[in-house]
Amino acid sequence: MTTRKEGAIPPIPDYISTLVPYPPGKPIDEFEREYGVKNPIKMASNENPLGPSPMAMESIRNNISNLHRYPDGSAYYLKARLAEIYNVDQSQIVLGNGSNEIIDFLVRVFVDRTSEVISSDPSFLMYRKIVQAAGGRNIMIPLKEATHDLEAISEAVTPRTRIIFLDNPNNPMGSVIRSARFQDFLRSLPNNVLVVLDEAYMEFVREPDTPRGIDYMGRDRRIIFLRTFSKAYGLAGLRAGYGIMDTEIAQNLEKVRQPFNVNATAQAAALAALDDSEHLDRTLAITWQGMDELLQGLRAMGCEPLPSHTNYIMVNVGTDAETVYKQMLREGIIIRSMASYGFKKYVRITVGLPEDNRRCLKAMEKVLNSL
Repeated sequence: MTTRKEGAIPPIPDYISTLVPYPPGKPIDEFEREYGVKNPIKMASNENPLGPSPMAMESIRNNISNLHRYPDGSAYYLKARLAEIYNVDQSQIVLGNGSNEIIDFLVRVFVDRTSEVISSDPSFLMYRKIVQAAGGRNIMIPLKEATHDLEAISEAVTPRTRIIFLDNPNNPMGSVIRSARFQDFLRSLPNNVLVVLDEAYMEFVREPDTPRGIDYMGRDRRIIFLRTFSKAYGLAGLRAGYGIMDTEIAQNLEKVRQPFNVNATAQAAALAALDDSEHLDRTLAITWQGMDELLQGLRAMGCEPLPSHTNYIMVNVGTDAETVYKQMLREGIIIRSMASYGFKKYVRITVGLPEDNRRCLKAMEKVLNSL
């Protein structure tokens, strides 16, 4: 335990005092003031460049007059629609303030100071942060050939292992697991270890040979899968996500869920977005087209982008990533340096609108030529 002066706040556990907060992105207006750049393009946070579904926007407008009312604490209509889509019972669905809140629920229910949780390195940062905040032990398994090393993860399982987090596709690499390897992986695990498939980017996946959590519902109690409305559905600002799992697991997660954790506006928008298949189809089409355009353009200038099954690209720019990131800022393009992940020559670029992608490629070529 850390020590404090007499009369100060109570002692803070080491696993909390050493926790590093999740780094927030720079707001667009602050960026404009700092760099003096007009009309900057944000291609760093894997957001939907088309924005929200028109049907979701209409639903938000229709619900504004009811903002003095508490949300539906059970989110009955949203759960009912999800149950219909996935052919599951409503009791199997847990809603969260973004899918990352469900990660928090899982850790709070199943992890204590004697527990271990396994995830890959790198992967979504919140896995390790939430586990550390609960006092659990993080077991980090390096990726192998830019994807989850399922064999090494299986070998790392001990009697203390409670949960395995697999972001599929992986963030930041954009890679996916293959179905046969995943089946072998499941067979190697004890029956009391939960496998959480974080499918935040699954809507963008064009590869049919990748496991999807829904295929295991009713067949394997260990499987939990998470989805979000922040990416393909363009509702990142409202924070809505869900997990689908065995009913007994869901019932225990509900015990730690705060009432009204998904606000009324988010519920209304998410419900409408689910029914706007035209907007989703347009999002996927513009993402896949933009992905192909960016890959071609980056390769043409000598960069080495990794294959991606998401709406972003991890790319080796052949020089210092932090320098490229800062120079791109001066060109009005916000991308993500991956130096903090240990990839000193890699940046991550979110697919944008066609004009955004072309502007990004032009700026990247200018920056790399100057370096």
